[in-house]
Amino acid sequence: MQPFDDTIISFEAAKLRDLVIREQDTAMPHTHPIDTQIFHIRMASTAGKREAASLLLRKMYGWRGYDVDTETTHAPNRITLYAETHGATVGTMSLCLDDPDLGLPADENFRDKLVGLREQGRRLCEPSRLAIDKDVSKRVFAALIHISYIYAHNIHGFTDYVIEVNPRHVMFYKRMLGFRDFGGERTCSRVGAPAVLLRLELDYMGEQIRRFGGQMEQAPGERSFYPYFFPLRDEPGITTRLIQGRD
Repeated sequence: MQPFDDTIISFEAAKLRDLVIREQDTAMPHTHPIDTQIFHIRMASTAGKREAASLLLRKMYGWRGYDVDTETTHAPNRITLYAETHGATVGTMSLCLDDPDLGLPADENFRDKLVGLREQGRRLCEPSRLAIDKDVSKRVFAALIHISYIYAHNIHGFTDYVIEVNPRHVMFYKRMLGFRDFGGERTCSRVGAPAVLLRLELDYMGEQIRRFGGQMEQAPGERSFYPYFFPLRDEPGITTRLIQGRD
């Protein structure tokens, strides 16, 4: 995998053909347009790039009837990653790193739950504003999460993800990434919908990456997303690109 322009990492979808092509198409290798797609993961370091990510966010949240704050002002404790193919933004997520003055978005609804972790010396970060185009390979989701992990844990030493998710998505995050319940259901004021607080220790995520990363369909018994994370050998290069791309 070679870097492309300001790209953190690029990868082809062809290796995941069985995941993104209808079953009847699998007998015709390399004839479906998705086979030729190359996805580039970049950091949205300018207002224009953050606006492109916000457009996808509004599209994916809007059709579900959710309100969403797509403020593009650069917050010093937040990065935004986005996935691009053929000039189109097809995936995005933000990552907030806990800050004594700024806190986390989850503080608005679950501050009482987060205080105890902070008192234990845990360093918290919050993935948020996740939006993936419905026609895109699941590896785009895995890539965004893996890169956010490298940025938070490997570079900055953060220890835990906390996320607010809609109750109907709770089982997805538990099964696919290993999140656990950490707060009951409350109303998320930012999107006007119910939310549940989940937690994931990043040491656990690192263990799963070391065990399954890069295996993809060669790990048939594993039902999580970890086989679609990058192999461990790619982490040093990704780390270097992230450090170079920081504001």
